[in-house]
Amino acid sequence: MSGAGAPDFFCREAQRLGYVARSAFKLLQMQKQYKLIKLGSSILDLGCAPGAWLQVACQSLGPLKTGGVVVGIDLKVILCTTRAVVLGWKVKVPSLYCDARVQIVCADVMSLPKHQVRALSPQQQGFSVILSDMCPLVSGISIKDAALSAELGMGALDLAIGSGALSDIDTNDVNREGQSDGSASGSNDGGVLRPGGHLVIKLLESEDLKEFSRICKLLFRKASWLRPKATRSSSREIYLICQGLLPLGDHSGEGLNTQPGEQQLEGSTR
Repeated sequence: MSGAGAPDFFCREAQRLGYVARSAFKLLQMQKQYKLIKLGSSILDLGCAPGAWLQVACQSLGPLKTGGVVVGIDLKVILCTTRAVVLGWKVKVPSLYCDARVQIVCADVMSLPKHQVRALSPQQQGFSVILSDMCPLVSGISIKDAALSAELGMGALDLAIGSGALSDIDTNDVNREGQSDGSASGSNDGGVLRPGGHLVIKLLESEDLKEFSRICKLLFRKASWLRPKATRSSSREIYLICQGLLPLGDHSGEGLNTQPGEQQLEGSTR
């Protein structure tokens, strides 16, 4: 099916299984393929409304006794009002698949200081998984929409690894010697993603993908492009799956195992 018309297979399955949106199947595929979420993981979900990824994330943590935490942040969370746009305001989460480990904060993640986001993590040591399903309000102008998507994606990357790590990567020549500050905390140079953690970023296909490839292949052990099966045929969205954040001073990585033009499309396997 093309576009958002009558309910397709994934819409019907989401309704049947109790997920609040078809997007649940995108994260379910990522989890099956990449095993991003483990028992006891601490997960940050950026752009969490309407809550389908919160459901899958909590479901992937296992039983309540195994621990873990899921924190969602969004501007348009369920029941969010103008008065609620402050850090720490908890609103309704989907009842099915979610339990006491899930909380939602109604706020603009692009303007939140990193230390406030980190304060939401266990022992304020950062998150082991960051999921960014943020998407701009599309205008229908491809170049504009892609630019806004890239801005959100770069914001998620900056939140995850810290602006210091990003500034270490020169656009023309990367010199990694002498750039480690030996940070011993659970966060990485101001970022809220723990070393060894995983990051998922949604982007719209454009030339900006090359820049994300260049940066992430230096910062993570592995990075892969994925177009989930549940993606609508009319959509230009694609996900960058970054696995294993490298410690400071070791930003060499293995590089992307696929190029933007060779991303894993629907029905493909790794």
